[in-house]
Amino acid sequence: MVRRNQSSNPRTTVVLTSGSDWGTRAAVQSRSSGADLPLPRKQPAKLKALRQTIGVIRTALNAKRWHQARFGLSRAQALLNALPANLTTDERAQLTALRKKFAARNTPAAADARKAKAAATAKRLVGKKPTPKPPAKTSATRKPPQQATPAPVRELGDRLINRAALGYDAGSRPRTR
Repeated sequence: MVRRNQSSNPRTTVVLTSGSDWGTRAAVQSRSSGADLPLPRKQPAKLKALRQTIGVIRTALNAKRWHQARFGLSRAQALLNALPANLTTDERAQLTALRKKFAARNTPAAADARKAKAAATAKRLVGKKPTPKPPAKTSATRKPPQQATPAPVRELGDRLINRAALGYDAGSRPRTR
């Protein structure tokens, strides 16, 4: 049995369920899309928000944050619908390219492009081939590894220990229990 009510108010009724209604409850708790957010009221603010959203989508796609990109695409679409078409021609073209990039994220062509990009970066990192090293010498001529030299002993000076204060006399032996 599962307690259904999460309230701490003692007057509310608590319904115990066996969990059979979880599917319907999960459907109510759907994720929000970017279109659900309130839009700015004035047109220049809408344009600014659209341009910022396009930048966010671009960085999300480059970083492979697919959920953030999906949210941004729906937000950008809502902003586009709220603006006149003649003002947003460049933004519409950019969003079309970003949508294509988002749609191609799991295709074989995208995997091939990632492999080609990885190979190109690996080739660039390697650069020139190193010159061949001379053949290794025999172990008889090899020098042994250097031992670490110990730290020098600190000079403590003429410090005297008062043995009488510690309970030691010159003639006494250590105490036994």
